[in-house]
Amino acid sequence: MTDQNYRQLDEDLPGNLQPIRHQSEESPDPVVEGEPFTSYFDEKIPIPEDDGHTWFSFRKLWAFTGPGFLMSIAYLDPGNIESDLQSGSVAGFKLLWVLLTATVIGLLLQRLAARLGVVTGLHLAEVCNRQYPKVPRIILWLMVELAIIGSDMQEVIGSAIALNLLSVGRIPLWGGVLITIIDTFFFLFLDKYGLRKLELFFGILITVMAITFGYEYVRVSPDQGQLVKGMFFPYCKGCGTPQLEQAVGIVGAVIMPHNMYLHSALVKSRDIDRTNKKEVREANKYFFIESSIALFVSFIINVFVVAVFAEAFYGKTNQDVFYECLNNSSPQSNLFLNNTEPLKVDIYKGGVVLGCFFGAPALYIWAIGILAAGQSSTMTGTYSGQFVMEGFLNLKWSRFARVFFTRSIAITPTLLVAIFQDVEHLTGMNDFLNVLQSLQLPFALIPILTFTSLPSVMNDFANGIGWKIAGGIFILIVCSINLYFVVVYVSALGHIAFYVGAAILSVAYLCFVAYLTWQCLVALGLSFLDCGKTVSNHQIMLTEEQPDFSINN
Repeated sequence: MTDQNYRQLDEDLPGNLQPIRHQSEESPDPVVEGEPFTSYFDEKIPIPEDDGHTWFSFRKLWAFTGPGFLMSIAYLDPGNIESDLQSGSVAGFKLLWVLLTATVIGLLLQRLAARLGVVTGLHLAEVCNRQYPKVPRIILWLMVELAIIGSDMQEVIGSAIALNLLSVGRIPLWGGVLITIIDTFFFLFLDKYGLRKLELFFGILITVMAITFGYEYVRVSPDQGQLVKGMFFPYCKGCGTPQLEQAVGIVGAVIMPHNMYLHSALVKSRDIDRTNKKEVREANKYFFIESSIALFVSFIINVFVVAVFAEAFYGKTNQDVFYECLNNSSPQSNLFLNNTEPLKVDIYKGGVVLGCFFGAPALYIWAIGILAAGQSSTMTGTYSGQFVMEGFLNLKWSRFARVFFTRSIAITPTLLVAIFQDVEHLTGMNDFLNVLQSLQLPFALIPILTFTSLPSVMNDFANGIGWKIAGGIFILIVCSINLYFVVVYVSALGHIAFYVGAAILSVAYLCFVAYLTWQCLVALGLSFLDCGKTVSNHQIMLTEEQPDFSINN
């Protein structure tokens, strides 16, 4: 790219963001000495030519298939499954439309993440590193790391509970937590056998979830009329505060902050000539189709879980479950108090309840599904952490060093609770972790809208006015809903010290969100808000993969 091209880009900038260039060879990324660095991108999948099908080719779709399904696993993690079952038991089928809406919004936001990676050849963390000044960049990295660690803790909890249920309590919860350390390292060996085999393995785990939760769906046989009505008619007759809070929880569980960073990185695994507009446009199309299919599959699996608990346990009391478990000689009947309060379930109690009402096979099959959800989410969380660390810090660690870093932080508090508290306290951590991840959402959604709206970053593929308005509205809705969820959670703590601490943290948090929002509004075209250069003037040379659409292709 010539100096004249760069001058033209600089003239097109809103004023406070720099054109995307890449680091020169004189400043290579630091690499940890010792074990060779391995990455998801050690190989790239070639895209076959198919001149016989100009608009659509199944061969090409198959070549692009993989990243979207890995991304969709975040929609099937243990936190999502718990949100699904609680939604069904608290509101019946009435909140299925919320799940559908959240999934569609998630798909549209994932489209932005994929386009950023395809068009620029850089993932979101790398772009943030090149665009934001040092202090905001470090804060952003810390926030995203918190989200990844919180997600990892949920996945550890889910896997430990699944192992406890499968072993009929013989593997204690703390033992299950320790096992998740070993099995994660074991699964990471899989990527040494090739990228497609790794993607196939993730596909198998998703299939396991579809079969196990599908079995529960068939076994319970939900009312199909009520299911369709709840999915396509946005209503919630007779709903109160519990149902409203559950609806908010669904949105928070579905749209995960680290998933934006993950998806923008995964799409780099395909061999695309980014100097060719046609290939970039084609890649954007096929990645969107693949993501739509993947999220449709994840949505169906989530619907299975909601429908099972809506049909079987909506309106049930603790007493109903207590006597059913007692009559079936369940050793876990003492989990439920003998009173008339509404039934409250989590992923552990959910398996127990299924076993009491539908037999032991339902419990074990449920546990297998939860284990598949926990293991698959753990591995994609590891990739997210690696991409984020690479991008924000220009620091490359070996896969095992990265797993050790994230997992040690996630394991410590989880292990302590598992050793010194009971299963209810362990599953209760999910509420806190959902709040933690809800707080991190602006730190993924605002940057992704900012950079995909900049012609200096996306060239001819920058968001149009429609996407800018729709994206802004979606992000405002999602972030507002999640902040409401946080306020409800903090209000329920009931201690003045928590209120004071939350107030102090809120000031710093809102200031940083306001900074990112200001940058985003300038990128969206509100140039009157631009008060000067606030982003690093460091400019980075293009890689061979980086598009240069200012030159006729």
